[in-house]
Amino acid sequence: MGIFQRLSKNKELIPLAFIITLAATGASSFAMYALKKTDVVIDRKRNPEPWEMVDPTQPQKLITINQQWKPVEELQKVRRATR
Repeated sequence: MGIFQRLSKNKELIPLAFIITLAATGASSFAMYALKKTDVVIDRKRNPEPWEMVDPTQPQKLITINQQWKPVEELQKVRRATR
């Protein structure tokens, strides 16, 4: 028995099928949205160190109050030594 035949015989299943379809569509669209965001890293072969690509001028938190970015001297020395 097909899905549409079962829904036509049992009319009370139509809202349930609608809600399940809506939830599945929402979950898949959110998954696609989350994969396209810039701070989600999936490919480890081309970008093994994604923390080096973070823009320090762009706030990464939900609320940033009086953020001042200053380079850390030890980190700059390590970066110069490893390159």
